[in-house]
Amino acid sequence: MMNTIFKRAPSAVPKRNFSSVVLRQRMEQVIADRQKEVIAFRKEHADTVVGEVTVSQIIGGMRGIPGMLYETSKLDPAEGISYRGTKLFDIRDKAPTTVPGGEPIPEGVLWLLLTGELPTESEIGEFKEELFRRGALSDDEERMIKSLPRDMHAMTQFSMGVMACQPKSHFMQAYQSGVHKTKYWESTLEDCLDLCAKVSRIAALVFANKYGDSSAVPARDGALDYGANYANMLGFTDPQFWELMRLYITIHADHEGGNVSAHATHLVGSALSDPYLSFSAGMNGLAGPLHGLANQECLNYLLNFKEKYGENWTRENIREFVDITLKSGKVVPGYGHAVLRKTDPRFMCELEFANKHIHNDNLVELVKANYEEIPKCLDATGKIKNPWPNVDCGSGALLMHYGLTQHDYYTVLFGVSRAFGVMPAQVWSRALGLPIERPNSFDLENLRTLAQSKSA
Repeated sequence: MMNTIFKRAPSAVPKRNFSSVVLRQRMEQVIADRQKEVIAFRKEHADTVVGEVTVSQIIGGMRGIPGMLYETSKLDPAEGISYRGTKLFDIRDKAPTTVPGGEPIPEGVLWLLLTGELPTESEIGEFKEELFRRGALSDDEERMIKSLPRDMHAMTQFSMGVMACQPKSHFMQAYQSGVHKTKYWESTLEDCLDLCAKVSRIAALVFANKYGDSSAVPARDGALDYGANYANMLGFTDPQFWELMRLYITIHADHEGGNVSAHATHLVGSALSDPYLSFSAGMNGLAGPLHGLANQECLNYLLNFKEKYGENWTRENIREFVDITLKSGKVVPGYGHAVLRKTDPRFMCELEFANKHIHNDNLVELVKANYEEIPKCLDATGKIKNPWPNVDCGSGALLMHYGLTQHDYYTVLFGVSRAFGVMPAQVWSRALGLPIERPNSFDLENLRTLAQSKSA
């Protein structure tokens, strides 16, 4: 049975200064090497031109402008996302798991995003204990989150829960004590680990506070890995759903630095705001409908389709619904991507999970059929560079299958996952001494004058 895989940990996890010994030592080594690389690179290429900026890009949300150094991930148009140079499929296949041959556990992904390396068996065992220890909230913090109004949006509660933990920021205390700027990364690392450990508990309290009984939230369980613990605190005890949570956090952790949540976190952090302040800012950006709500929009597309065609839909119905959607001036949500020019590997991970674990689910079968039909419809228009599905296409249907039907909570799941990317990125921003962001801006008259001078 699946449950026999999990070994029961002692009821009380002893305090260990693990991160400041093993992880910090490794970080000191890789940071020192990277600092030398950056110094040499900047000296050699400080005046090298790497791109041009058009008026269209300035007015169009700065899309595609090379403008920031972001160490933890990079998106390739053909290969998809890689974390610290490791492709997503390789992470899935090689990172530590709880279930043999199963999905990666978030702890291993966090280690990778921090160090650039996958952890050894001994490292991941102690690191799991360390994160569990750090994940406890104080009674006051739990009480504050539970006191939030039930009708308050889940993302608002989540952001406020993060801010409730901010007074304990190690970086804030170190900065106020006058720590040298070359040591900023050390206290930022402590905050990174604390925050990543705590957000699952915060999110579980928000879920109970918003949709259930905040007085009956399952306790944290030191026998479980991070993904399973989070799912269990939400009230889900199906080991398959635990596997889904491991996968979900892994594939949503990071996606370059230019998206709203990552960039907002980096921008606010560049002012030396502590990680709690900057992460909360990122989450407020994630709550926007153009960023974090894509998952729900994809799910709504599926549900609206089923409302029109019922359970016995056909492939012809799929093509007809795409045509209706496009003729109404709308886009098909979940298809296409600003950078990718092939099927999103994150979607493929979801699809393979579904093929392995989920059978005879009409909604999931619709996702699969859409994948086969919709790209052909979009490609036939001749107007779409990338007709392939992205990660948002499938995640809602998978969550619905296991009974997580509270759609407006899905962005909180995304937020928990995103902590595992943007927080390591902030450690690296501090380690490399990246300055405060201050791009130039123009009103229309000055932009017009500049454009006319360049085109003369």
